[in-house]
Amino acid sequence: MSIVDKVAYHLNVSLLGNGFLRFNRLRQTARMGRSDFWDHDQLAPPLMSSPRLKELISRHYLKGRYANLNGKVVWATSGAPIELFEALGFFLIYPENHAAVCGIRRVAETLCGHAEAAGYSRDICSYARTDFGSVLSGETPVGRLPRPDLLVCCTNICQTVLFWYRVLARHFNVPLVLIDTPFIYTEASDHAVDFVKRQLEDAVEVAERVAGRALSEAKLREVTRLSLTAVQLWMEVLETGKHQPSPITAFDEFIHMAPIVEMRGKAFTVDYYRQLLVELRARQAQGIGALKHEKKRLLWDNLPVWYRVRWLSNRLAERGVALVASTYTNAWGELAPFFDATRPLESAARAYLHPILNRGTGHKLTTMKRLVTDYNIDGVILHSDRSCKPYSIGQIEQRKRLGSEAGVPALLLEADHSDPRSFSEEQVAARLDAFLEVLEG
Repeated sequence: MSIVDKVAYHLNVSLLGNGFLRFNRLRQTARMGRSDFWDHDQLAPPLMSSPRLKELISRHYLKGRYANLNGKVVWATSGAPIELFEALGFFLIYPENHAAVCGIRRVAETLCGHAEAAGYSRDICSYARTDFGSVLSGETPVGRLPRPDLLVCCTNICQTVLFWYRVLARHFNVPLVLIDTPFIYTEASDHAVDFVKRQLEDAVEVAERVAGRALSEAKLREVTRLSLTAVQLWMEVLETGKHQPSPITAFDEFIHMAPIVEMRGKAFTVDYYRQLLVELRARQAQGIGALKHEKKRLLWDNLPVWYRVRWLSNRLAERGVALVASTYTNAWGELAPFFDATRPLESAARAYLHPILNRGTGHKLTTMKRLVTDYNIDGVILHSDRSCKPYSIGQIEQRKRLGSEAGVPALLLEADHSDPRSFSEEQVAARLDAFLEVLEG
């Protein structure tokens, strides 16, 4: 990168961009502090941490827009051991997170259309189609995505990512690092951990060549420590939902999880979750719930329906139903015991073997039954996600066993996490209303 590139980066990001985003945060915070800001009949005012979250996410994509002027860029799957690449100074982009943003902004359908017009089947995951459509068209709601210098694919979430990233590697003509994680039915064997660790060691060699620098063991330990702290804080955030009324809903968590997914290993992520936790505990102490009149409590399974998060939130709130826990948000917190900053490579191998999608359906059922007890759950919504088959497999049997073994009814709700063409609002509304009538007795 030239001096001109560096100056352009810091002018657009550090000076103009950050100043504008900070001004917006302060203006929004002041607006939220006014007495006439919120008068919703069922929902409590939004969390005061929300403007800071918006600033963090906007700043991340602002940096991404100019990242090629400042250093090397890696695109990685959400379950990848990103601490290695963070420690080497790469700027990280997560196509799945970008696709979720596209879903929230209601542009995923258009981007999927670009991919389908290029020959990609509609049966492919909508995240992948959204990514392909964005790459092919250059369209994105975040301004611009930086070109990757390296791709990192970890198979601990699904096998789709393997083929997805091979397409990206051919398109961009850049190295692809593959981390193949054996499926874990109970706990990871020493052989499985060693197998993944050796792959991480090979990945370091490739990443060092691309980065043009050697990995610092001290930096890797520090980044791992920050990831561990952030994951622990995230779990504490989620556990405030055990309180009745819950100061936060899973709909809030779906948005507030962004830093733990795409900004792990950062000091500001730790600071953000500390601030959020203080606010939630203050609400808890004052008896302020996310719903003004919480009557029933639900658990959500699978990814959110990004383009209908607000609609679902409002529909449940109208009935006094709080979605207080989710297997999806919990998946990022339950990895905390596996991180160890004193043994960063081995702990990364162990941690990234254990995401919920790399474990058997029995583990997910056990997790849901534990959440039902811990969060005093009255019912479960199982999102049968057309795009995420690994997450959806076994839900019919899990629905039965939640009733017979955990004593809670469960609703199977068919949708897609990002493509609205697989969502019928009338059908979902009718099934959801019928389920809530059962809960209400």
